[in-house]
Amino acid sequence: MEPPSGIWASLWNFILFLPFFIGLLLLGFIKGIIMFPVVFLIMTTGVCAIILGLWPVHFFYTYYCILSTKQFGPALKLVLCICILAILIAWPPIGIACGVLGGAAYGLLAPSFATFQAVEEGKTDKFYHCICDGIWSSVKGSFTIIRDFLDVCYFSYFSIMDDLRRQGPQEGKYYEISLFYVPLALIAGVLGAMVDLPVISIIALFKSFYMLFKGWHRLFHDCIGREGPFLETICVPFAGLAILLWPLAVVGAVLGSMVSSIVLGAYAAVIVYQERSFWFGLCYIVASLSIYDEYSNDILDMPEGSCFPRPCYRKKTLPQTTSPSASFSRPGSFKKPPSRTSSMNAPMLDLKPLELVDALLDECQRHGEVMASEGIITFKDIEDAKHNKDSGGVISIGLPAYCILQSLIRSANANSPGILLSDDVTEITSSNRPKDTFFDWFLNPLLIIKDQIKADNLSETEEEYLGKLVLLSGDPSRLKNSNIGLAPETELRQAELDALARRLRGITKSISRYPTFRRRFDGSVKNILEELEKKNGGSRKSRASNLPRSRSMFDRIFSQKSLKGKTNDHLSDQENEPETDIEIR
Repeated sequence: MEPPSGIWASLWNFILFLPFFIGLLLLGFIKGIIMFPVVFLIMTTGVCAIILGLWPVHFFYTYYCILSTKQFGPALKLVLCICILAILIAWPPIGIACGVLGGAAYGLLAPSFATFQAVEEGKTDKFYHCICDGIWSSVKGSFTIIRDFLDVCYFSYFSIMDDLRRQGPQEGKYYEISLFYVPLALIAGVLGAMVDLPVISIIALFKSFYMLFKGWHRLFHDCIGREGPFLETICVPFAGLAILLWPLAVVGAVLGSMVSSIVLGAYAAVIVYQERSFWFGLCYIVASLSIYDEYSNDILDMPEGSCFPRPCYRKKTLPQTTSPSASFSRPGSFKKPPSRTSSMNAPMLDLKPLELVDALLDECQRHGEVMASEGIITFKDIEDAKHNKDSGGVISIGLPAYCILQSLIRSANANSPGILLSDDVTEITSSNRPKDTFFDWFLNPLLIIKDQIKADNLSETEEEYLGKLVLLSGDPSRLKNSNIGLAPETELRQAELDALARRLRGITKSISRYPTFRRRFDGSVKNILEELEKKNGGSRKSRASNLPRSRSMFDRIFSQKSLKGKTNDHLSDQENEPETDIEIR
């Protein structure tokens, strides 16, 4: 449906839209009131149980990993133990408060959004969906949120802490801190937080009125003229809902500014320690107010500059390209709005991070079924991954890394400037990628690996060898006993492939720690297991009964102590876990 032309047609369309929108809004609000107690109770109970139940384990295991790691020196361990105590004490009340607010917001808004989604094009019996949608789906969504929160608090937490405990010092030198400047740094950090919190809060409150009325002005202008989010007919109800919820967005921006002001001011402690000067810390506290003022002006499209002074807080001036002021200044693309013709020449992909994760997991399922039929992946590997006993990461890390590698090899062979997906049509590049932080963290490292694969000009034998190396390198003993193909002729080539495998497994391990990944990956593992059982005609229970039981939480904690009584081969396997050497920034 084309947007109406002319002011009277636009005004008439807006008048006709109001009863339709108000009816959907009232229906969604009624369903939100009905479902609010149920969803709120489920989410609040689940979040509180997870936080309070795992808090003793988090407390003990965090200190155990900090004290046992070889990456930190004695003085740094002492400072971390003191600082971590404050974080661990503050985590339960803050986490529970966020869970309560999140449960209340989800319980009220989820049924309303589901009501508006019920009138999307392509749905039959829209009246039925307007009445029923958002009731059971809100309950299932609350359980899904609790499951993802549990995965982060348990699996992702232990994955990060295990890497901290097992990794050795880089280049033979551990991180250390000078205790002489710690008291001054702490004083500067506390002073910065005390100054920035009230001042930035006042600035945010004053600018919130401008943000509120400017946002409303833009939304109403787009609504009458059918521009922006109101261009497509299907987006009109959601854009109308955005007008009503815009004050909540303004309140969230103000609260976010208040919270971030504490971190921004506390960074003065880092400045004092890095520059070895308390004066530079005080200068940073003043400059941080100017940094926030300039940044908020750019976000709200207000005049550039700030009324606060900005003294120099570094002994050496950073280059212009990396200075904080450059990152907060208005880009050139903002000075001149892009034309519709230029946007059509480089279209943005309508892809979400979760959609790409689903595509990756579909590839994992496809490759996993092939490898299972060929015997590369065994029934025990799948069962171990399902019960969190995949210590070598063959399924949980190796299989997704193998699928990413195949995509990178396919992109390099096709001379693609970006990453070519499995359909050989969709291509993700740095210019047309979705503007999500997820892509900022992982796309550029993957593009670098793709360019390196292209520069190395791998043969088919080397590609096959690298794929098996990525899949099995997390388990050195199995890698040694498996037939992964002919090794490269030179040691230099071997080292290059080993480095590529380590980096790719490290990136994949970082991706696996994000929310929703493990839940979705468990579904793919379950499908692979069911497909393998159908082909083999076996019974899951009969095969699973022969497998050892999963290690408990305390077995995980004391596993490193038990390794001292094992052979040197096992010790070398423990130390050579390559994927833990990767850090994504």
